[in-house]
Amino acid sequence: MNFEQFQEQIGVHFQNQALLKKAFTHSSYVNEHRNRGLEDNERLEFLGDAVLELAVSQFLYRKFQKMNEGEMTKFRASIVCEPSLVHFAEKLQFNDLVLLGKGEEMTGGRTRPALLADAFEGFIGALYLDQGFDTVLSFLDEYVFPEIKPGAFSHAMDYKSMLQEVVQQDQEGDIDYNIVDEKGPAHNREFIAEVTIQSEGFGKGSGRTKKEAEQNAAKEALDKIKEQQS
Repeated sequence: MNFEQFQEQIGVHFQNQALLKKAFTHSSYVNEHRNRGLEDNERLEFLGDAVLELAVSQFLYRKFQKMNEGEMTKFRASIVCEPSLVHFAEKLQFNDLVLLGKGEEMTGGRTRPALLADAFEGFIGALYLDQGFDTVLSFLDEYVFPEIKPGAFSHAMDYKSMLQEVVQQDQEGDIDYNIVDEKGPAHNREFIAEVTIQSEGFGKGSGRTKKEAEQNAAKEALDKIKEQQS
């Protein structure tokens, strides 16, 4: 599937085709084509993350009127976390569209969950810039919102949200995440994240993206807290 076919499939045609392609451009592709002046999708991913969170929050607020704040927060986290975004990306065949460098392609990047989740957020950011929030809502109303039902995303483990909930219950203080190390070449980068609670180190985790590393750090912190409580 190419970009033209993709736009036909979703019924949305971008005014700025370059913006659409940027949403699917991985940093490894940019690094291998430096002379083209390309940009990767990381900034669009940042924007898309915020737009998606607002859109899902609005949907939950209107759809589930008896759900309290804590329940909505937990439900939203399960919808916008990596496993769920990968599900939506795969359903729309985003893996066919991602532009990768040869090294990333050879190491299976096209099917890597974190990469697909980032592409989904990048696409949402690009769609918002190109056509506004209402078009984003229409897209989500077609491909995401119909799947939002109580219990539908219980498989998606968002360890950062789980840790936040545990810490709030115990009133243990602020949680901070820091990337403490980066390893490997651009097409095969590994990030090391540390999570601290009240400035005390509680866990470290590694991942191919910063988000993945932070999730793994949060998981280690949860395991440590469970050990302390047992």
